[in-house]
Amino acid sequence: MNLRSISFVVLPFFLLSACLSTAQAAPKGQAAAGPPVSYTSVSQLNMLLSQVEQAAQATAVDLARLRIERWKTDSSTKRQTQANVESVQRNLQNALPEIINQLRASPEDLTATFRLYRNLDVLFDVFGSLVEAAGAFGSKDEFQSLSNDLSGLETARRSLAERMENLTTSKEAELAHLRAQVKMSANPPAPSKKVIVDDTEPAKKPAPKKKTPKTTKPATPPATQQQQTTPQPQPK
Repeated sequence: MNLRSISFVVLPFFLLSACLSTAQAAPKGQAAAGPPVSYTSVSQLNMLLSQVEQAAQATAVDLARLRIERWKTDSSTKRQTQANVESVQRNLQNALPEIINQLRASPEDLTATFRLYRNLDVLFDVFGSLVEAAGAFGSKDEFQSLSNDLSGLETARRSLAERMENLTTSKEAELAHLRAQVKMSANPPAPSKKVIVDDTEPAKKPAPKKKTPKTTKPATPPATQQQQTTPQPQPK
């Protein structure tokens, strides 16, 4: 993975990280506190930075041992190689430690992480040309030592590239969550209507009493009428 491909992946997320920082800023008058960094993330970064520092120290020692004046090449090549050596040494002594300290202070800062990766990428390119020159004109020991240093820088650079990829994925998820919160606050959902359901059983009304039908007695004819209807005996 080269510097250009990393740039296309990481640079857009610098703006995303800035948006997250602005949105999560503390109120006026209070200190701004960013999201807490996990112990796993800090431990991973410390191991990576220790790897970078060890590779840088070994490289600085091996560069100081070079005897470029004894190389079997022309004076112009020797001067150019010596200039490259001095450039790498200045970077290892000044620029690299400053960037490492900045990243230690902000373990998940994408800008500081990418700055370290870019610096390692430049070092790898310049130092790679020194290794090639040592292999062509220097001694076998010089070439072997510088080759080991170059491998250490390459390992650290790859580890840092993997960390950047993980950080950008995490920041993208945070930004998506933040956008959802902003959208929800701008367009709050309509309040839901409350429907009250009365599930209590109504009191039962007493059953109406059944009316008993009135029985009517047969009417008895008057006594006079009975007498009239009684047949009288016929005279013999």
